Amino acid sequence: MSLTGALNNALSGLYANSRKSELVASNIANVGTPGFRRRSLDVSAALLGDQGGVKVNGVVRHTDSALLHDRRMSSAEFARNDAMTRFLAGFEDRLGTPDVAYSLSGRLATFENTLITAASRPDAQERLDGVVIAAKSLAQSLKATSDAIQADRTHADREIDIQVNTANDLLSQLQAINGQIAKSGGRARDNAALQDHRDLLVDQLSQMIPLRTVSRAHGAIAIYSTGGAVLLDGSAAEIGFEPTYSVAAGMEIDPGALSGLTINGKAIATGSETSPLRGGSLIAQFAIRDEMAPEAQTQLDALARDLIERFQNISEDTTRAPGDPGLFTDQGVVFDSLNEVGLSGRIAIHAAVDPDTGGESWRMRDGVNAVAQGEVGNASLLQAMTDALHLKQPVASGNFGAGSFSLAGLAASLTSQVGSDRLFADQRLSFASTQLNELIQRELADGVDTDAELQRLMVIEQAYAANARIIETVDELMDILMRL
Repeated sequence: MSLTGALNNALSGLYANSRKSELVASNIANVGTPGFRRRSLDVSAALLGDQGGVKVNGVVRHTDSALLHDRRMSSAEFARNDAMTRFLAGFEDRLGTPDVAYSLSGRLATFENTLITAASRPDAQERLDGVVIAAKSLAQSLKATSDAIQADRTHADREIDIQVNTANDLLSQLQAINGQIAKSGGRARDNAALQDHRDLLVDQLSQMIPLRTVSRAHGAIAIYSTGGAVLLDGSAAEIGFEPTYSVAAGMEIDPGALSGLTINGKAIATGSETSPLRGGSLIAQFAIRDEMAPEAQTQLDALARDLIERFQNISEDTTRAPGDPGLFTDQGVVFDSLNEVGLSGRIAIHAAVDPDTGGESWRMRDGVNAVAQGEVGNASLLQAMTDALHLKQPVASGNFGAGSFSLAGLAASLTSQVGSDRLFADQRLSFASTQLNELIQRELADGVDTDAELQRLMVIEQAYAANARIIETVDELMDILMRL
């Protein structure tokens, strides 16, 4: 080998090792940087005639594609379960547990106790007032819970709008980065930093929509949802949604009261099991708005209907004409079975017994339409009301099965259903959380190891010193030749 060839070899070695040392320093400096992937230099032998040396082929960005995909899928599953569990936990908290006075069961028990107390002294005005207060509290509890369900639906609708806008923004950024990576790849420049940033954007998108990526020419990627929707392939898809700023009971997608989703102007399904975007936090919000909350509303309305009808069917109140409302009403009128949706948000006690609306509490004893007080010692109507609460009867609506329930039993069944659903959701969330944390730990284990990087740096220093020694030797030989 000529002196010139040896010098070229050494110089190329110095350059390659300087690049390696830069990458090692970058790896160590970014050990805690989100989205950063360990880099190394891809080198090979450079052979041109009798010249050798080191050829730098580019920077290798180390990533486990299968592990990355699994972690993204797990992240979407966690986000989905977290949203659903939060809704169920909130609904369960509003219903409360039977041992708490402010719970639905607790208010029902208080109402029953006041009826029993008033029946023992029907002449006592304060006891009749207590019955009215307890009845109002029970109706207001149902209404407050119904209002909270609609608030949850409204919040879900707003969250959908936020996530759709965020997804569109992320897809637009990913399209731009794809173009930058394709250009830099075409000029053989280092684009690892761009790929890191792109991965971070894909990670954010994958929490909302489970997805898979497909490699394209010049380092670009295409993105598809796991349900088959094309989100990015050359150009970014446009996801469409129109928010509804106040969601009321009975509002649904089919009549057009609520917005669904479109992709590039084409409507897609939004069901938790049917949507092409299913599996992440976006469709979880649709599930809350269009499935879980309406189901909760249906169950609560069934309970409100059962309460109203029990008191409409009390024959002991002879002051009521056929078709007149009982103690509990649908906004002051008799309940119509064709108008059940949202009933729990409209339930109210009869104005004639409520002193706050000009009524008199003695009508609890004498009948809701009584024009004058009757015998003050007559407790038959109060006793009939108590019996109505205990009467076991089939539930006319809702999803409570074919059994017969007292009102307390129906309330307990609803509370039990919601508690069971929340417990099951908690279990799924716990599993998703454990799985996600395990995958994150595996990713971290495959990331930058500072001890290994320092060992690589020592090897690089030795190689650098060896190449420097070759240059020094060539310089000495050249001096000798010049002196000849």
